[in-house]
Amino acid sequence: MIDNKLIDLRSLAYKSLTIIIFLTSVFLSGCTSEKPIKKKPNILFIMLDDIGKEWISSYGAQDISTPNIDELARTGMRFENAYSMPQCTPSRVTLLTGQYPWRHGWVNHYDVPRLGHGGRFDPIMNPSFGRMIRDAGYATCAAGKWQINDFRLEPEAMVKAGFDEYCMWTGGENGGPSTAASQLRYWDPYIHTKEGSKTYKGQFGEDIFSDFIIDFMKKNKEKPMMIYYPMCLPHGPLTTTPAEPDAPKEDQHEAMTRYTDIILKKLTDALEELKIRDNTIIVWTTDNGTGTGQIGRMNDRYVRGGKMHLTENGLNAPFIVNCPGIVPAGVVTDALVDFTDLLPTFCDLAGAEMDKEFTYDGHSFAPLILGKSTDTERQWIQGLGGRFAMLVNDKVTSVQEFRDRVIRDKEYKVYVDTTGHIYEIIDFKNDPDEQINLIDSDDPKILASIEKFQKVLDGLPKKDASPVYYQWDTSYYDHPAEQLNKVALGGKKGAAKSLPVTREEYLEKTGRK
Repeated sequence: MIDNKLIDLRSLAYKSLTIIIFLTSVFLSGCTSEKPIKKKPNILFIMLDDIGKEWISSYGAQDISTPNIDELARTGMRFENAYSMPQCTPSRVTLLTGQYPWRHGWVNHYDVPRLGHGGRFDPIMNPSFGRMIRDAGYATCAAGKWQINDFRLEPEAMVKAGFDEYCMWTGGENGGPSTAASQLRYWDPYIHTKEGSKTYKGQFGEDIFSDFIIDFMKKNKEKPMMIYYPMCLPHGPLTTTPAEPDAPKEDQHEAMTRYTDIILKKLTDALEELKIRDNTIIVWTTDNGTGTGQIGRMNDRYVRGGKMHLTENGLNAPFIVNCPGIVPAGVVTDALVDFTDLLPTFCDLAGAEMDKEFTYDGHSFAPLILGKSTDTERQWIQGLGGRFAMLVNDKVTSVQEFRDRVIRDKEYKVYVDTTGHIYEIIDFKNDPDEQINLIDSDDPKILASIEKFQKVLDGLPKKDASPVYYQWDTSYYDHPAEQLNKVALGGKKGAAKSLPVTREEYLEKTGRK
C-alpha cells in the first residue's frame, strides 16, 4: 500500500511547482519588449482662420518664418493634398458633421449673430463630432471662433454640440450690423463662456482662448480629452499682437501669422509640462486660403490669397498631424483627405461610435496617421461653397440649386459648373496657376481621368440641400433680407479661380525691393 503521507507530500510539491510556474510566467510577461497599452489618446484640433500654405515656411513660404509650425511638421506628418472648403461656414459645418456642403446644406457663408432671421446650426438635427466623442467618455472643450449660433438666443449651444467647456468669440453679437463688431475678437475681445458674455478690457483674444485651453488640460489631464481650437487669427481686421505691439499696418498680417506660431509653442509646452505630449494627437490646419488682399512668395512663386476660390490656394490647406511615438515623424504624404474625413477620424481615434441616424461622406484616415497604412482609401476629394447665402421665406437657403465645385485626385482636377457639367481639367502639378485647360485633349490619360470624375459626379445629388434647422422665432437683429439677397445673388458672379500674380504686382503690393 502507498503511504498516505507520501501522497500528501507529492501533492504539496506539485501545487508548489504550479505556483512557481504561474508566478514565473507572470513575471516574464511583464518583462516583454511590448510597450504597455496607453489610454485613449487626447486630440487637440487647431484650425487657423484664413491662411494658406504661402504663409507657412515648412510649405515653402519665403516671406515669413514659422519655426514652431515647421517643427510640428518636421517631427510629424505633413499633408500635401488636404482640402478644406473655400470659406468659413462651409468648412466649419463640414468638419463638425463629416458631410459635404451639398448634404448638410451650409453651402454658402452665413454669419449667424450678425445676420439673424433665426438661422442657426442645429446640433440636434445635424451630426457633431463633439457630441459623439463626449459620449465615448472624453472631456470636451472648444475655444475660439464659432459664429454659427447666436449665444444670446442659445447660451448652451456649445454643450448641445458636444463641448462641455467653452470660451468663444461671439461673432460680433454686441455690434449688431456694425462692421466694427469684427474688431472684438482681438484687443478688448467680447467672449462667451458658461459665466456669460463680456468684454475683456486690455486683453488679447487669442491669449484668453489658449489660457482657457491650458486650464482645461490641467483640470482634465487624467481623462481623455478632445479640444477643438478654431483660432480667430490671422483673419482680418489687421491688428497688432502682444509680441509685436508696434507693428505697422503693412506688417500686421505677418505679425498675426507669427503669433499663431507663438500660440502653438505655448500649447505644446503646456502639454510637455503636463507630461501628456506623447499621448496627444495634434491636428493643425486652416479653414480656407488666405484673404485675397494678401500676396506671398512660396517656392519661388507669387501666390495671391485664394479664399472663396476653387483654385488650390483657396482649398488645398496646410495640414499637419503630430504626436511623438504615435504619429510617424518626418513624413510628407500625398494621401488625399478632406474636411469630411475629420469626424470619422476623430471618432476612430477616440473609439467613439458615429451616430447611425445620419449619413456621412468622410473616411477615417486614422490608419495613416497611426503608421498602420501609407495611404488613405480615398480616390478623390471635393471642394465647394462660400459667398453669402440668401433668404427664401425667411429661411437660410443655398443660392444655386447646384453649386459649382472641383473634384481632384493626386494628378488632375476638374471644374464643374452650376449645370453639373465638367468644363475644365487641370494638371495642377505641372500647372500650379491652373491656367491650361486640357478638356479638349485626346491624351488617353486625360480622357480616362475625365471619365473617372464623371462617374463621381453622376453619383452626387442633382440639387444641393439647404440648411436643416429649427428656426428661432426671434432674433436680436435681422439684417434686411432684401440687402442680404442682393449681396447673395451678386456672389453668383464670383470667379471660381483667383488670378495669378506677376512679380511687378507682388513688389507693388508688398513694397519689397
